[in-house]
Amino acid sequence: MSGQSLSPAFRTRADAVIDLLNRQSKDTPTGQVSASAMYAAARFNAFQVAASSESAEQMVEERDNAVEYFAAQYRKMFEDHFDECCQHFDRYTGRDREQS
Repeated sequence: MSGQSLSPAFRTRADAVIDLLNRQSKDTPTGQVSASAMYAAARFNAFQVAASSESAEQMVEERDNAVEYFAAQYRKMFEDHFDECCQHFDRYTGRDREQS
């Protein structure tokens, strides 16, 4: 899922979550904020699977597929963003302003 293929509404939702996390990072260590964000995403995604299942039995049957899907999606998104941060390290960390 590249940044260019995302709809404006998708990006707006993601940016709203990132804005909240950035605000939380002002008075909480980023590692703690990151852990909370992953916990919230996992919790919400499990709920999403439950909400789209016809029964608890169907949800149980879909467990391995759901785990594989969400783990693969997270891995791909994380790798893409990690590479982006490596490419633009100074800009993302604010170090380009420190050296000016």
